[in-house]
Formats: sequence, C-alpha cells, structure tokens
Amino acid sequence: MVVLLAALAINVETTVVNVALPTLNTALGSSTRGLQWIVDAYNLSFAGLVLAGGTVGDRFGRRGTLITGLVLFTVTSTAAALCTSTEALIAARFAMGASSALIYPTTLAIITATFRDPKQRAAAIGAWGAVAGLGVAIGPILGGALLEQFWWGSLFLALAPAAVAAAVAAWFVVPASSAERRPELDQMGLGLSVVMLGALVYTIIEAPTRGWLSPATLTGFAVAAVALAAFVIIERRHPDPLIDVALFANLRFSAASGAVTVAFFALFGFIFLITQFMQELQGFSPLGTGLRILPVALAIAVGSVLGTRIAVTRVGTKAVVSVGLLLLTAAFGWAATMDTHIGYLQMAAQMVLLGGGLGLTTAPATDSIMGVVRPEQAGAGSAINDATRQVGGTLGVAVLGSIYTTLYVHRLDASHILSAAPERARSLARQGLAQGLGVADHATAGAATALRDTVSDAFVAGMHAGCLTAAAVCLAGSLFAFAVLPAHPTHPDTASPVAP
Repeated sequence: MVVLLAALAINVETTVVNVALPTLNTALGSSTRGLQWIVDAYNLSFAGLVLAGGTVGDRFGRRGTLITGLVLFTVTSTAAALCTSTEALIAARFAMGASSALIYPTTLAIITATFRDPKQRAAAIGAWGAVAGLGVAIGPILGGALLEQFWWGSLFLALAPAAVAAAVAAWFVVPASSAERRPELDQMGLGLSVVMLGALVYTIIEAPTRGWLSPATLTGFAVAAVALAAFVIIERRHPDPLIDVALFANLRFSAASGAVTVAFFALFGFIFLITQFMQELQGFSPLGTGLRILPVALAIAVGSVLGTRIAVTRVGTKAVVSVGLLLLTAAFGWAATMDTHIGYLQMAAQMVLLGGGLGLTTAPATDSIMGVVRPEQAGAGSAINDATRQVGGTLGVAVLGSIYTTLYVHRLDASHILSAAPERARSLARQGLAQGLGVADHATAGAATALRDTVSDAFVAGMHAGCLTAAAVCLAGSLFAFAVLPAHPTHPDTASPVAP
C-alpha cells in the first residue's frame, strides 16, 4: 500500500497540471510553447533521470531511495507553488521530475522483488497499473476543485502531504532491499541520455516557431541522433550500463517497451489538447473538466486489472496488447471528427474507448517487461519501463502539441479576418488558444464573432491533425506488437540468457 501511495502521488502529478493550462495561460501569460514546457519540463526530467534513479535504488537501497525521493518531491512541489513566472515554474517542474525519477522506478522494483510468483506479480502490477489510472482520474478532478477554491499554486502544494505520509510509512513498513551486486553509476550514459532526450524534445517544441526544415531544427534532430548512437555504443561497453541494450534483443522486452511508449504518447498528447478544448471552447470550469475526464481514468483502471488477468490466464500478451492499441487507434480516429458542438456523451464514449485501450496495453506490457529482467535487475528494469512511459508522454505533448501549433498558426495566417487586425493582435493570437480568444473578446462587436470562429476553427483543425497522428502511431504500434510480441513468453527464471 505504501508503494502504491507513492506511485499515486507521482501519477497525480503527471496530470494535475493539465487542467490548469488555461489558467496558467492567463495568470502567467504563458504561450502554447510555454505550456508545453510546463508540462514537458517535468516529463523530460523524469524520463532523462529515471534510468539513473533505478540504478541508485539498486546500489544504495530501494527503501532509502524511495524516502529520499519523497522528501525531495515535497520540497520541489512547495517551490513550484510559490513561483510567479512561467520560467520559474518550468524550472521547479524540472526539479520535481528529478525527484520523481528516484521514486517511481523504486516502487515497481519493490513490487517485483516482493512478488516472485508470476501470477502474484501480474496481480500486483495490475494494481500498480490501476493506480496509474486512478492518478489520471484524481489529477484533473483535484486540480479543478483546487482551482475553484484557491490559486493555481495549490495544485502543487496539495501533493506535499501525501508525499510526507508515504515517506514516514515507508520507513516503518517497506523492507530494505537492493541488488546483490551494487552497480556503479554510469555517468557517461546518463549525460548522453539527457542530451539525447533534451535535444529531441526541445527541437520538436521549437519547430513550429523556427520551421520544421530550418537549420536550427535539423541541427537539433542531428544532435539527438548522434547522442543516441553514442549512447548505444557506450552502454554496450560499460560494465554497469544505465540500460542493458542486450535486453532489446529479446522481442518480449522490446515490443512491450514500444507498446508502452506508444500508449503514453497518445494519452499525454490527448490530455494536453482536450483540457484546453473543454475549458476554452466548451466553457466548462476546471472542476467540470476534471470530472468529465473521469471516464478515461476509470477505463484505464479497469483495463489494467483485466488486461493482466486475461493475458496471464487466457489469450496471452500478444493478443491483449495488440487489441489495446487497436482500441486506441479507433478512439483517436473517432476523436478526429470532434467539433465545438459535440455532445458530452459522445466524448465520454471516446474516452472510455481510449482508457480501455490504454489499460489493456500498458499493464500486460509492463508485466512482460518486468518478467524479462531477473530479480537483481528489478530497479533497472523498472526504470526502463518508467522511461518508456515518460519518453512516450514527453514526445506526445511535444509532437501533438507542435502539430497542433503548426496547423493553428497556419490557419490564423491564412485568415482574411485576422489579417485585418493590428500586428500586435495577430502576434498575440498566434501564441495560443486563450490569447486568440482574448483578441476576439476585445475586438469590435461586428468582428468579435467572426474572429472567435476563426480562432476556434484553427484550434479544432490542429487538434484533428494531432488525433490523426496519434491514431497512425497507435496503429503502427499494434501491428508491430502483433508481429513480434510473444503470446506466452518464458519466465526469466527459466529463460535462456539473452544474447549480447
């Protein structure tokens, strides 16, 4: 229960800020680019450091690492609540991601080390996956309730008591455990992983402003590619690598990792866009938006529990993960037909389809990933699983957000109505949906409605493009999983060693 509470705090943090995006858009004057960084600073730091976090837990003890991470999470959450600018909040979110990188892989490593029986481990990981769905539910609802009663900083401050409670409880009830052989920290691999992910995400977020084929954008992609190649070479030669790249020769491991990455790519990108759509274009309050996102979270929780049970006892991992990704494909294809007049029941059905697909995909895939690694690799294996989630989520916000921004700005630039507005108004409208609607609200009575329709249509066009992109990625992931993911893989205690 303690590790589930710690995991819950981290999962709430990944979604609580999304419902506040329109508020931050206004309160801090954050552009769409700024909002992407507020979300992705946490995800990027988490993804870049989670591999090191798993190694730290294996080397210095998982209980101590968990407690340290929870204390740091409390301090950085409080700092985020006190920020007064977009830049300061981005920095605080980055620090929160670093503390989460110590917590999250440790929770799954403790579960894996505690439950050695495959069926018990699958059930425990199913509960862990259900907590992820619960976090997706609690985040927007908690955020919406706090925003209606307090200021936006309360979203971060509210998580501190849960982290303190988990840290105190962990001291008394979590057994001390670590790897039998303490690995050295792979500093070169850590540095290259941060450069690789940082260059990739930064380049994608900045591409709509700089141009997708501009020298700066192409250089950024080249830096990420070179860092990736160097990372693989270093990891193959290091005695204690952050990632044992030989694991990816195991199709069970690589296909499952890819499925988790794709699923969270789709989920995070969707939440980034849908919260703005509900609040800015449909007029729901932050709390109303959080409550209306509840179907996707409940469906994730149900799908996680059923997915692992069905995969272990009935049809196997291949079928469950492939069908889960197909459900995600259908959900995003359906979401690409939305307009501002869509009814909530139709949106709820789309979210149930999305959440069910995500639960069916991620929980069995996570069990598949953790089933490959041996007990002494539990921290590293958990960190890889967490990294796939965070990399997928980070890229989802970056890619789908940037595709939306590109289409949004293109539509505004092509608008004859907006071209007649002053340059300052045109520049402000390009920054994001809230700014564009603000320009419409301050226009003359005759032009206000037309400008609002123009801004709304531009946002919806960008959201459609993002949903279609997510559908294509999920379909490719489903086909890949069906082609290479084993149906009933061998347990690691009896499996032959993975070839280097």
